[in-house]
Amino acid sequence: MWGAATAGHQVEGNNINADIWLLEQVSGTSFVAPSGDACDSLNRWREDVALVSALGLNAYRFSVEWSRIEPAEGQFSAAWLDHYARIAAACRAQGIAPVLTLSHFTSPRWFSAAGGWGNDNAPRQFARFAGRVAARMGEFVDHVVTFNEPNLPLMGRWIATPIADPARRSLDAMMSGAARACGSDRFAVWVYSRGDDLPRLLAGHRAARAAWKAVAPASLVGMSLAIPETTGDARAVAAYRDHAEHPFLAVARDDDFVGVQNYGRMVLGPDGVAPPPDTAERTQSGDEYRPQSLGAAVAYASAATGRPVLVTENGVAAADDAQRARFIPAAIASLDTVRGQGVPVLGYCHWSLLDNFEWRRGYTQQFGLHAVDRRTFRRTVKPSARVYADIVAARR
Repeated sequence: MWGAATAGHQVEGNNINADIWLLEQVSGTSFVAPSGDACDSLNRWREDVALVSALGLNAYRFSVEWSRIEPAEGQFSAAWLDHYARIAAACRAQGIAPVLTLSHFTSPRWFSAAGGWGNDNAPRQFARFAGRVAARMGEFVDHVVTFNEPNLPLMGRWIATPIADPARRSLDAMMSGAARACGSDRFAVWVYSRGDDLPRLLAGHRAARAAWKAVAPASLVGMSLAIPETTGDARAVAAYRDHAEHPFLAVARDDDFVGVQNYGRMVLGPDGVAPPPDTAERTQSGDEYRPQSLGAAVAYASAATGRPVLVTENGVAAADDAQRARFIPAAIASLDTVRGQGVPVLGYCHWSLLDNFEWRRGYTQQFGLHAVDRRTFRRTVKPSARVYADIVAARR
């Protein structure tokens, strides 16, 4: 499969029942801007599916928003389930495989105000939601991602000292503000947590996988992990992987595939993460430009799990699209190398189809194959998208 990816909260707009929407609004928020209308994909999703088709791609990864489907605990919206089913059906009608994500960072406010994944009921609640989605969408969807980058909090905890880090204190203050706004004594969003509730999250993945399979047993189910190319001091690399990757990779051995999301390289020394060399080319994010990291990450994930790999995200923040146009062929070439060595790869989904809302960074960084006018929402294809389309066309 050759595809492009989006996430509901980042492109739909006005996701008002979501926990992260509330975090964007509270006093003292660390978001540089609210998501607002995002890319208005809530209304323009047909146009987005058409963009995927126009590039000659045959896969589209998108997410359903739990907070729309279950805005209050136990109250499910048939209308919103129908909405997402229409997207999947439209993809199928155009020869595009829907790759569906159940949880792409956001959850309903009621879930987070009850403690999020710190609540003993969380795995059951998430599995119930997964079963409802499967009952409506299972006939259209062959590839299901339960969680998007669930290892990210542990990755961040390794890189930064949780208590002393000012960013950590800022996150904790934002959570406290959200709790007060909900009239609760707690508010927990996994992606901005310390990762303390890992057993419940992994139980939620297993329960959601079982719930989906009970309804649509032919679907392939897995989760997508943030996997940098990790090099440097051997002891540090082993310790990092034991902390931030191996708990998830162990569970993934029972899945149908493992999703890999790769954005570059992490070099570890005895004292932590080493900065890129001064001579290194940088991305718009300030990270090292290193497209060849993808192949190394895919090979590692496959070897660690024994599962085929689906590249659920790979891309680059680039103000100059020429950098992205160079990035795509180089990343795919690294993928070709490991495929040639026997690594089973199901597909590649580029992040992102659109320039979209990038969480706490707002709209300051561009990952898209298409530019989006912030006032009119007009989509404009970039030269890098043509580069990608030509690569795919040549492989037909």
